[in-house]
Amino acid sequence: MTAALIWCPFPDGASAEQAAGVLLDEGLIACANILPAIRSLYVWQGERQAGDEVGVLFKTTADRLDRAVARLGEVHPYDTPAILGWRCDAAAPGTLAWLAGVGSA
Repeated sequence: MTAALIWCPFPDGASAEQAAGVLLDEGLIACANILPAIRSLYVWQGERQAGDEVGVLFKTTADRLDRAVARLGEVHPYDTPAILGWRCDAAAPGTLAWLAGVGSA
């Protein structure tokens, strides 16, 4: 079993919590760490932009990664959210056991 992470910015804490709640309730993630007050600088549709957002790091397993990314895209408030997911090269045995136990009940 392999751990996986998903990174995604949100416009505010409320929308981040709502999306995290959906993924938790559906057993697609074990945890969402919501990080306050990030400043995003980016290029969108050819123009440089800036905005205040919150970042979320979602913890899951590799076998749930694709479903979690797809579902996050469905519940995210942005039309085109930046969602990045990857499989982890290493994780503590206790962390792997915890991740494996979530969503399997």
